[in-house]
Amino acid sequence: MYTVELSKLVEKMNLKNCTPEIDISEIMLTQPEVNRPALQLAGFFDYFNYDRLQIIGNVEYAYMEKMESDHGRSIMQKLMSFKIPCIVFCRNLPVDEDIRALAVENNVPIFQSEKSTTDFQGEVIRWLKVELAPRISIHGVLVDVYGEGILITGESGIGKSETALELIKRGHRLVSDDVVEIKKVSDVTLIGSAPDMTRHFIELRGIGIINVKNLFGVESVKNTQQIDLVIRLEEWNRDREYDRMGLEDQYTEFLGNKVACHTIPIRPGRNLALICEAAAVNFRQKKMGYNAAQELYERVTNNLKNNGK
Repeated sequence: MYTVELSKLVEKMNLKNCTPEIDISEIMLTQPEVNRPALQLAGFFDYFNYDRLQIIGNVEYAYMEKMESDHGRSIMQKLMSFKIPCIVFCRNLPVDEDIRALAVENNVPIFQSEKSTTDFQGEVIRWLKVELAPRISIHGVLVDVYGEGILITGESGIGKSETALELIKRGHRLVSDDVVEIKKVSDVTLIGSAPDMTRHFIELRGIGIINVKNLFGVESVKNTQQIDLVIRLEEWNRDREYDRMGLEDQYTEFLGNKVACHTIPIRPGRNLALICEAAAVNFRQKKMGYNAAQELYERVTNNLKNNGK
C-alpha cells in the first residue's frame, strides 16, 4: 500500500491549520478518494469511508448549524472516533470552538481551504491519484521528444544515455536516465519521472556523470512526462526478422497498461537520435489518423489491381 504524508497535502493545497496542537508529521493518507460526511452527520455510519480525507462544504455546514448542540457534539464525537485522517472546511467556513476542542481531544486535525468544495475536491483527488498511484522502477531512459514521452530501454551499455544526450543537443528534454519511476495514474496513462537522487544527471561511460540542467540549461530537462512510446534497443541479430513495414502495431505492458513499442536493431553508423525523432513524429501522425505504412500498402494493392485488369 502506498502512502502520502498529510503534511505534504497541507503544503500543496495551502491549507490553514486550525489545530496546530496536533502533530501531523506521522499522519498518512492511503486513499485517493475523499468523503463528504453528509450521511454520517445524519447518524448513518454504515459503510463509512473513515480512512478518507473528510470534506465539509456548504451543505454539510448548514446541516451542522441546524443540529441541537448536544446531538451535534455526540455526532461529531462519533465521527472523530473512527480516527479519520483529517477534516477540511472549504470556502474558509468558520470552525466552531467545540468542534475544534473535540478534534484536539481525538487527535483529528482540522484545516480550512479558501477553495470551493467542488474545486478543492477535484484538485485533491487528482493530486492524490498521482501520489498514490501503483508504481514500478525500470532500467531505461525517458525523454520528451516533440511532446511525446519516449522510453528508451535495452541492455546496459547499448547506448541509451548517448542517444538521450544527442536528443538533448537537438533541443529535446531529459526526464530520467538509468532509472525511470513509472506511475499508473489511470487505465490509459503512465507517468514517468526520475528518482530525486539522480534527477537531471546522465552517466556517460568513459566520461562519468554530467548534470544536464547545468550544461544545457533548464529548458533541457523535465520532471515528469507521460509515457507514449517505448523504443527497445538491441544488438543486430542476423537470424531475427525485424519489422520493415509497421502495418501492425507492437506493444509492451507496464502495470497492466499497453504502450506502443518499437524494437530497433543497433549497427554501426545508425543515427539513433534521428530514429527516435522519426518514431516520435510517426507516432503522433498515427494518433492524428495517418499511417504511412497503410498508405503505401494501399498504393501497392491498388497498383496490382490496376495492372491485373
